[in-house]
Amino acid sequence: MPYHHHTRGHGSGGMWVLLLENVGISAMHMQVLHDDKVIMFDRKDFGPSNISLPVGTCNSEDCTAHSILYDIRKNTIRPLTIRTDTWCSSGAVIPDGTLIQTGGYRKGEKKIRTFKPCGRDVNCDWIELPASLESARWYASNHILPDGRIIIIGGAFSPNYEFYPKDKNSVEAYDLPFLSETTDDWKAEMNNLYPFVNLLPDGNLFMFANNRSVVFDYVHNKIILEFPQMPGGVKRNYPSTGSSVMLPLDLSGGNMKPDVEVMVCGGAVQGSFDFAMNRVFRPASNTCGRLRVTDPNPVWQMEEMPVRWVMPDMLLLPTGDVILINGAQNGTAGWDYGEVPNMNPFLYIPWESNPTRRFVILKETIIPRMYHSTAALLPDGSILIGGSNPHFRYEFAGVRYPTELRLQKFMPTYLSPRYANLSPTIKSVEPAGKISYGQKLWITFSAKRIRRNYKGVTVTMVYPSFTTHSYAMNQRVLLLDIVEFRLGADDDGSHHAVSVVAPGSPNIAPPGYYMLFVVNDGIPGHSTWINIS
Repeated sequence: MPYHHHTRGHGSGGMWVLLLENVGISAMHMQVLHDDKVIMFDRKDFGPSNISLPVGTCNSEDCTAHSILYDIRKNTIRPLTIRTDTWCSSGAVIPDGTLIQTGGYRKGEKKIRTFKPCGRDVNCDWIELPASLESARWYASNHILPDGRIIIIGGAFSPNYEFYPKDKNSVEAYDLPFLSETTDDWKAEMNNLYPFVNLLPDGNLFMFANNRSVVFDYVHNKIILEFPQMPGGVKRNYPSTGSSVMLPLDLSGGNMKPDVEVMVCGGAVQGSFDFAMNRVFRPASNTCGRLRVTDPNPVWQMEEMPVRWVMPDMLLLPTGDVILINGAQNGTAGWDYGEVPNMNPFLYIPWESNPTRRFVILKETIIPRMYHSTAALLPDGSILIGGSNPHFRYEFAGVRYPTELRLQKFMPTYLSPRYANLSPTIKSVEPAGKISYGQKLWITFSAKRIRRNYKGVTVTMVYPSFTTHSYAMNQRVLLLDIVEFRLGADDDGSHHAVSVVAPGSPNIAPPGYYMLFVVNDGIPGHSTWINIS
């Protein structure tokens, strides 16, 4: 799945766009929804925000909002109402498109909140359910499961997991000793919070915490495989925050057992958190590791990034490449514990055979994005960037890294106008609406320039992530199997058609809404939403 169009060298690749000067809150958590809205929120006790709740909706001394709904098409926002504290919480989208948002701090630590996309309705808002979680979920990770449930794993002082909706056989949280074993210090530098979790094609979970990783059978509550420890002595999870992705699953040729490779980048050495508390900011790690989970004898393949990185956001692009963005070069996550912002994103090209050519520097931003920043892939292939508040409350002056209310998007090189003749425009998907596992789809699209043998065309499905604290939960990219192609004969280059086979199993594609992209010689067009169930 090669990426053909990038700019190597001196930070000239891509373009930054300032979307809004002030969204009122610092976007600590972010989820793209299938109605082309993005829900963002921070925490209830930051103090008054810069956006007011509608008249008559506040029920406390603070009548400002701590959540907003961003309309991608209109570039507008409206305030939403959070009742309890969502600080350092988690979430996932269930098959009908509803965001299930779990946990938080103090009175919010066991709360379950929902937000259902409502299209043109301007009154929909958060709903806080009367039911509670079994265990406090503060810095937990969520993942959608093949049956449409969500698993909620870990959190500070909660080495266990539970399900939403509740498991039919039990309403309890299930012990997970792996989370106790990977904790460095229960009082401060735990280094295993927000564990990295991925659903594997065999239905089990890959789980990474601190520097250890396992395959976990959540049905029978047992670890069935432990991988070698990631070398280098670096801690990779909060507060020594690195990031991780599962590289795209290649389903071409009807492959139902695709190779699985996980990548983990950045982090800090143990003790960095304590040093940062005393205003000594140790250099972050400059290493990444790739682990081919499906190999008979998996070992970590280590490589070096061009810069040191703590708190990077790692996102999968529709091309199959990875972007690293936000974060810092020194220190750790936490209150003012990071220094020297990384202003340049980097593209990582997994398929590049020469390791020294895998990282490509991209255009720098003018806005530092430190602790509590977020990033999410948008349906047009750009990256939405928000947040950054390394302070206990909103701080807009007199500090090195003020609370950041600006909303940006980063447009990778493939969105450059010079590639407009390659960019495909999806005209239709048949059948429309919901699709079934293993179903054949016809995608009609236009592109002004296309290879006559269509070899440059790929089709990918992307599951939108819930992003917080440098970890994009649930994200996955699937490279679909192309079985037939019809090249259009129209003068305007329209009505090419490609037939693909939908993923054959909910283990490979959990049920729900995906962005469907057509990619032409490394250039993705605007996606369309599909629902698989």
